[in-house]
Amino acid sequence: MSDAVRIVEVGPRDGLQNEKTPVSVADRIAFIEALIAAGLRTIEVGAFVSPKAIPQMVGSDRVLRGVGHHVDREFHVLVPNEKGYEASQAAGAKVIAVFASASEGFSRANINCTVAESIERFKPVLARARSGGIRVRGYISCVLGCPFDGEVAPQAVVDVAKTLWDLGCYEISLGDTIGVGTPLKARHLLRAVAGTVPMQSLAMHFHDTYGQALANLYAGMEEGCRVIDSAAGGLGGCPYAPGATGNVATEDVVYMLEGMGIATGVDMPKLVVATNEVSRLIGRPPVSRVASALNARRRMADGE
Repeated sequence: MSDAVRIVEVGPRDGLQNEKTPVSVADRIAFIEALIAAGLRTIEVGAFVSPKAIPQMVGSDRVLRGVGHHVDREFHVLVPNEKGYEASQAAGAKVIAVFASASEGFSRANINCTVAESIERFKPVLARARSGGIRVRGYISCVLGCPFDGEVAPQAVVDVAKTLWDLGCYEISLGDTIGVGTPLKARHLLRAVAGTVPMQSLAMHFHDTYGQALANLYAGMEEGCRVIDSAAGGLGGCPYAPGATGNVATEDVVYMLEGMGIATGVDMPKLVVATNEVSRLIGRPPVSRVASALNARRRMADGE
């Protein structure tokens, strides 16, 4: 448990794209700059998707260009098809992400196609990325449950993970999109997928709808997983998950890891400053327990 853990900050993309209040390009750049100042090194900054489908991600090309001078940081962008890939390359993307679901019901509801059809859509993207020397990260949604299909068999996740791995993804992020997983299920899932994809190439992307995310992450770490996706302030959610509170909060993850003696390189006060500013922009307080506690402590110290 003393090994290093890599945090992938997904707030500027996966977080903000699920927030009802859009955030301007300039404010998204400022948010990312604040996250960088806090010490985060791998950040998902945008998505090259249809503006009609996800208006919150309009201007992702300008966001990526706006932070591109940080050559010591790694910036990821979501790319669903060849058109998106071309746009990402025009903006200078070096790491892209593709996504598929482990459940047919979610795939049909979210992107109006079967799981197999979704993979066919981005096969050309992966082929072009390979030839262009662009790294590709694969996301799998609904790995621990689906709002339409209910329980998701671990084998379904294994099958999609193997396909993404065989197509050339360097890392597979396992997403509990609706946050229904519990530690034992998370442990069994990681063990199953690691039979096909090396554990060091797996990431945990757990939402906190039922308050289980940190426990699930700890269980996954016990299995040997060392990559965690999180969002500052617990940004995000899922339109198909009633009561979804979004991604596990980066502050809460950092607090847990540092408390375990695992250095993250993240400056907590600076991270909370970034979270407070983006929370102000979207008009709601952070759902992060750590940010809430530190904000309350600050208000008490200031005599508010």
